[in-house]
Amino acid sequence: MENVNLTSSTLKGRVALVSGGSAGIGYGAAKRLSEAGAFVYIISRRQEQIEQAAARLGTSVRGIAVDVTKKEDLERLAETIRKEHGSLDIIFANAGGGKAIGFEDLTEGDIDHLLGANIKGVIFTIQTMLPILKDGASVILNASITADMGLPGFAVYAATKAAVRSLARSWTTDLKHRGIRVNSVSPGVVPTEGYRTEQHMTEEQVTDYAERVTSEIPVGRVGTPEDIGDAVVFLASEASGFITGIDLIVDGGQTRVYAGKN
Repeated sequence: MENVNLTSSTLKGRVALVSGGSAGIGYGAAKRLSEAGAFVYIISRRQEQIEQAAARLGTSVRGIAVDVTKKEDLERLAETIRKEHGSLDIIFANAGGGKAIGFEDLTEGDIDHLLGANIKGVIFTIQTMLPILKDGASVILNASITADMGLPGFAVYAATKAAVRSLARSWTTDLKHRGIRVNSVSPGVVPTEGYRTEQHMTEEQVTDYAERVTSEIPVGRVGTPEDIGDAVVFLASEASGFITGIDLIVDGGQTRVYAGKN
């Protein structure tokens, strides 16, 4: 097979969906997908934020308010995409989140929220889009390196991200008869708006944390939303045509190798 270069025409003519696309990793992925030539639908719960994000990203991006935990919202979205573009070629199921909560302090509400946002929302998104998802499409799920790390305060969050990785493997076999590839990405440390809105960290705390953790990352820096977006474009493109069922760890080597002083 000839080499495939990732350029502004890599995904030309493709239609993509990015959940949680108003900010952070979802926004960075939508930016990279549109730069690679795709028309991108971005969705998030808040109408004003998602419309503003789409306006910043340009004319090849459309923002629609959707709550991924509500199937009726997703069904309306699927009908809109069908009417406007006929079908989907790419899905990046990114919506979700979580914050550090001490094990003793976990409430039923906390657990329900994490399971709903990070597992149910992913399942509903892919399941509802299946009728308009093209054969041979690429599905990418957003997991996390926390699934490997055993970080204090993140037990349920990490468990949901381990579940996302498992969903990608199972759906690989569920959908292989349609030639649909399913993979996940596990981002490393990527300081985004969520550090402030969900973790309730100040700007100074985010900066201090990023500087401190950099010593653990072999490439010498924390990640950006666009770094994850580049991985999403790769998994969405023909360059990854022989890749399915994997979890692509995008963490600068943090969890794979020792980065301490020699």
